[in-house]
Amino acid sequence: MIELTELTIKKAHDDLVRGRYSVLELAEAYLAEIEKKNKRLNSYLEVFADVREQAQEADKKIKAGKAGILTGIPFAIKDNILIKGRHVGAASKILEGYIAPYDATAVAKLKDAGVIFLGRVNCDEFAMGGSTENSAYGVTRNPHDESRVAGGSSGGSAVAVAADLALAALGSDTGGSVRLPASFCGVVGFKPTYGAVSRSGLIAYGSSLDCIGPIAKTADDAGIIFDCIAGKDSMDATFVELSVTNHSLSTSPKIGIPRSFLKEGIDKEVLDNFNETLGKMKKAGAEIIEVELPTLQYALAVYYIIAPAEASANLARYDGVRFGPRREGDSLMGDYIATRALFGTEVRRRILLGTFVLSSGYYDAYYEKACAARQAIYVDFARVFEKADIIAMPTSSAPAWKIGAKVSPLESYLADIFTVTANLAGIPAVSIPSGKTANGLPLGIQLLAPAGDDRRLLHYANTFSQS
Repeated sequence: MIELTELTIKKAHDDLVRGRYSVLELAEAYLAEIEKKNKRLNSYLEVFADVREQAQEADKKIKAGKAGILTGIPFAIKDNILIKGRHVGAASKILEGYIAPYDATAVAKLKDAGVIFLGRVNCDEFAMGGSTENSAYGVTRNPHDESRVAGGSSGGSAVAVAADLALAALGSDTGGSVRLPASFCGVVGFKPTYGAVSRSGLIAYGSSLDCIGPIAKTADDAGIIFDCIAGKDSMDATFVELSVTNHSLSTSPKIGIPRSFLKEGIDKEVLDNFNETLGKMKKAGAEIIEVELPTLQYALAVYYIIAPAEASANLARYDGVRFGPRREGDSLMGDYIATRALFGTEVRRRILLGTFVLSSGYYDAYYEKACAARQAIYVDFARVFEKADIIAMPTSSAPAWKIGAKVSPLESYLADIFTVTANLAGIPAVSIPSGKTANGLPLGIQLLAPAGDDRRLLHYANTFSQS
């Protein structure tokens, strides 16, 4: 019997190469867990019919001595990342039945590495949300307490890893959508530097914010996946080339804490856990320093202007002509209106908000000011990184909440308060598990680094995960 709970990518690779079990047996073990748990958790929207065939091909590579470290590793893929010839729908009725015509670049790289694609997993519709309650196909439940949310928007990806329904997963992160569910589910979620991983083949939400990132059990595993999917891509003009090797590594890194931003609105258990984790980091050799990031107080407002504005433009393409189902109206405009009614409530809300801030008379007052404030946030981070190697803050202000508890949209938006900053500044950020609440709910701490320092950040995340 394969012990999935303790399995990591490195251990699985070692086991497969040594012949302790086959890729087919590993895939069967995950399929059995999916069969047992998915009806309750609602992580997978679709389990691919050819998983066993993929596994047999991977076994042939291993026997031929052609296996890389990711060969045969079972992955779950968020339902907004394209895999050629398979359904992809961004958890929305407006893309129901749509078949991806090509591979996302990140998927193509994973294919070349020989991974096994188990299936596509649930998310907030068009990645808009922090709880996976906004999916058109039902909420994904937290495996640590099924009455609570899994986080979002990559909730299906985080649950797949946390509940042993996959060994690793890809998600996307526009304002915390990889890190927040990772924190709620007790796994690692990594948002790379903007442009380090190609966005080609990712269904767009906010084009200047979106990042594809891995969700895994360890920071080491997240680094292995990142090394595979990162790099130059002619299909993405926003790519950035990162250094291949770690640099400026310190045995006593300076960790900046923006204390003035951590005073109000944080759950006591979260704050206590954060301080305890900092104590452990200090014992492990880190130097804790206080830093000032005065523009952070504007980050949430800035995000909820820029992201909906970009969503308004990106989602204009879904008109029933080129993608997904088409509903008939009494005219061409009637067709558009009837078809776009397939959007869920939260997506409509953000489209309306984005259209408003871009409209005549309001563009200068809202969108232009938000862009200026975003630049100020970027400058603030750059200044702090002159004296701190990394910045630490809680991933979320509270643990996973009860399903349906946050009735007001503003309440749910506040869950993103610590995560949106990394997307606005374009810097890498990782959430690592930092303990649990008294009633057993996972908590996470978030580490941030300067743009381009992805591998150094993952090195520190791995170090502090073990402290």
